[in-house]
Amino acid sequence: MSAIQSQSRAYEAQIIKRVCEGEREAFYELVRPYERMVYATAISIVKNPADAEEVAQEAVLKAFSKLSTFRGESKFSTWLVQITYNEAKMKLRKTHANLYESIDDSQQAEDGEFWPKDYADWRPIPSELLEENEIRQAVQDAISSLSANYREVLILRDVQRLSIKETTTILGISEGSVKTRLHRARLLLRDSLAPGIDGCWIKGQPYRKVRPW
Repeated sequence: MSAIQSQSRAYEAQIIKRVCEGEREAFYELVRPYERMVYATAISIVKNPADAEEVAQEAVLKAFSKLSTFRGESKFSTWLVQITYNEAKMKLRKTHANLYESIDDSQQAEDGEFWPKDYADWRPIPSELLEENEIRQAVQDAISSLSANYREVLILRDVQRLSIKETTTILGISEGSVKTRLHRARLLLRDSLAPGIDGCWIKGQPYRKVRPW
């Protein structure tokens, strides 16, 4: 652990102690840096802004009520995201039980062979293009199209930049499963985005196919 991380953990520990001793207002200071992370986790699962807002609020309230049980064995942010993840899963089961993805489907997708599509002109997306609304929306749509087991690990690792260890803690799966799911999620995301990287998303250029199909 770096010196900066140690200082951050120590600072958070001080705030947690203050909250547990009755300084309730300090809790917002504790969770404020992770508001976006909490919402991103929620919406990656429930895929609905209104439900994500509700999940985020419930997660924060639960974290506040359970703060005295936090032992500091993991980072506070990891603990908070884990609560959010569990709340989002419960929300999904309650409101969309008939649409909930089956475990069998997830296992089949993960255990089976996966071959990415063969695109002739796959290039990294230039960073400046990520500011374009069309690109941003396309990426969001591509992530949303992933099945839950791939979408969740992609959000945690590539969007929120959590470590593999933190991701395993939140998802409750092995490091090997995290790596496998992340690898396949990236390939699936690449396949979803690749048809648009041949010109249709580049400003001022018409769409052109790189394959006849």
